[in-house]
Amino acid sequence: MSRPSNAGSVPEELRRTLGVPDAVVIGLGSMIGAGVFAALAPAARAAGSGLLIGLVPAAVVAYCNATSSARLAARYPASGGTYVYGRERLGDFWGYLAGWGFIVGKTASCAAMALTVGLYVWPGQAHAVAVAAVVALTAVNYAGVRKSALLTRVIVAVVLAVLAAVVVAALTSDAVDAARLDVGSDATVGGVLQAAGLLFFAFAGYARIATLGEEVRDPARTIPRAIPIALGIVLVVYALVAVSVLTVLGPDGLAAATAPLSDAVRAAGADWLVPVVRVGAAVAALGSLLALILGVSRTTLAMARDRHLPHALAAVHPRFKVPHRAELLVGAVVAVAAATGDLRGAIGFSSFGVLVYYAVANVSAWTLTPDEGRPHRLVPAVGLVGCLVLAFALPVSSVVSGAAVLALGAAAYAVRRALAVRG
Repeated sequence: MSRPSNAGSVPEELRRTLGVPDAVVIGLGSMIGAGVFAALAPAARAAGSGLLIGLVPAAVVAYCNATSSARLAARYPASGGTYVYGRERLGDFWGYLAGWGFIVGKTASCAAMALTVGLYVWPGQAHAVAVAAVVALTAVNYAGVRKSALLTRVIVAVVLAVLAAVVVAALTSDAVDAARLDVGSDATVGGVLQAAGLLFFAFAGYARIATLGEEVRDPARTIPRAIPIALGIVLVVYALVAVSVLTVLGPDGLAAATAPLSDAVRAAGADWLVPVVRVGAAVAALGSLLALILGVSRTTLAMARDRHLPHALAAVHPRFKVPHRAELLVGAVVAVAAATGDLRGAIGFSSFGVLVYYAVANVSAWTLTPDEGRPHRLVPAVGLVGCLVLAFALPVSSVVSGAAVLALGAAAYAVRRALAVRG
């Protein structure tokens, strides 16, 4: 159970170039884009006036997951994240199940983010723009993770500037009414938990830091520092944006909004900010897409090394030191999905898969010994229970489809094992 991972002792290792600031920026780029522009409205439809309450369980579960992931990542600084942790601490199947849920769910998230870019940049040609975005960012990742980190730093700076402008414009306008923050009878426990599950989708980007464990300098120090820093910054940003939008639009207005931040600045009388917000939303989605492709390709690499996926995908480029075949495959699959599908419903499906992924992470962290840096027992326990509660509080369609895909992956694993034994 406590044996060290051998995932780092592979013939070809990735290049360790990322420090704490770069890792934090990659986490910010993963988290800010998805939630602040996409998750607030559906969360408001679920929770009503209890939206801000929904932020609390989402933040608590995210913190527990981040702490468990950080301790595990320091112990096992290899590409793959919870796929590696589950395999080393719980057994081959649980690592495989976590990796399968991550790859499938986050591939759908990649396509959703690409379509978000298209809808903001050129609504009439959303699919074409989405495919172009996937191709461009796959090329950036192919050229090396350091270039990806530099691009993500620019994206995060632009998005934070846009969000700051939205908050200031909303809170300084005559349309502000603090009474709109009051919690009414429309807020139910089930609605608040469902909103928390949807908001958790936005917080889950810190996993991208852990999946880059083989590419950060001094991972035992860098990863445990970068994850809580990135999560703390995002929590503050989300709370400020949610409060400012609610005070201008109110719960009902936010729930009905298709572009809540644009609607908020328009209601605040700052029409000149609307195109700026549209650009900021597109840039934020690009940042999320960049980091998502990065994370999915690294988990694909780890699973291919263990032959849960075709071993050819484990190749590392001799010059760029990136998993080039895995990145090209992920990019191709996402491009096809973005060109042919409408993946707005994939948010709930992705949330279910990611929550299962973190449930495995929390159980893995529970098995750590004090000498291995185990967090307080309460952290993985709350994280595990929280993941399961939020997962099954999601819309029924998301739970059913997510469970079906996980069952399909488990069946494939069983068939492969049976064939291996028979062979």
